[in-house]
Amino acid sequence: MLQVTVNDKSTYSIDNNEGQWLVNDTNTDLDICPLPNGMISILHNGRSYAAIIEKVDRKNKEVTVRVNGQIYTTTIKEPIDQLLTNMGLDLKAMQKAEPVKAPMPGMVLKVLVEPGQQVNKGDGLIVLEAMKMENQLKAAAPGVVKAIKVAERTAVDKGTILIEME
Repeated sequence: MLQVTVNDKSTYSIDNNEGQWLVNDTNTDLDICPLPNGMISILHNGRSYAAIIEKVDRKNKEVTVRVNGQIYTTTIKEPIDQLLTNMGLDLKAMQKAEPVKAPMPGMVLKVLVEPGQQVNKGDGLIVLEAMKMENQLKAAAPGVVKAIKVAERTAVDKGTILIEME
């Protein structure tokens, strides 16, 4: 069973049991069908709706949907998310991105990312020259670049925060 919150206001429990949709434990006449043009046809209690998925944020489990011209942002909690919340554990808070620090003194040769840019684990972030060698510092985890704290051609000490992540 999924827990879906719409526009941070209304929360619904949704389940599909052998083709029968349950919304808040009540049988609901619902039919959802993807169309070849990328749209989604929704029939709910005899009414027809046209929907299109505008944005999917898998990390935060959010989907932005346009239904009949109106935008809805939905947050989805799967059973494991619900269990962790009930236990007082918040995965989003636990997945705090650590800042990227200089592993050694050196010179920042090139910044490879921009603030607001989404990066994946292993993506290059910055090139640091140390002891006549170029070292590319890479993302340790997926995240978004919050701020660049140094400029190119700048000398840095070991432990200097180079990039803040979120």
